[in-house]
Amino acid sequence: MDFKTILEGLPSIEHLSGLDVLENKQVIHHIPAIQGKLGSLRVYHALAQEFNGKLDRTCAEKGLALFAEHTLDAKTNPGKHPNIDLLLQVIEQGLEYSLVPIVK
Repeated sequence: MDFKTILEGLPSIEHLSGLDVLENKQVIHHIPAIQGKLGSLRVYHALAQEFNGKLDRTCAEKGLALFAEHTLDAKTNPGKHPNIDLLLQVIEQGLEYSLVPIVK
């Protein structure tokens, strides 16, 4: 399945103004609810729901699958997709973070 089709099946983000990725209660990454970031926000929100707000290797692997064709593009072009780069970093370095959706 392609990214656009996958997005259609994910939970709505209409009620969100963004999502924070936290390490020890400190924001290390933020995804705003703005044009160009809405797909990433929708993926991360779905991951937060499915994995009870925990971003670990299992969650990151699911996220890479949800990003579909963009994952390969991110792997071949580091820095082009920072939200995917974060998932790759979680897997490569065995990191654990918290995902906190921000309600409007």
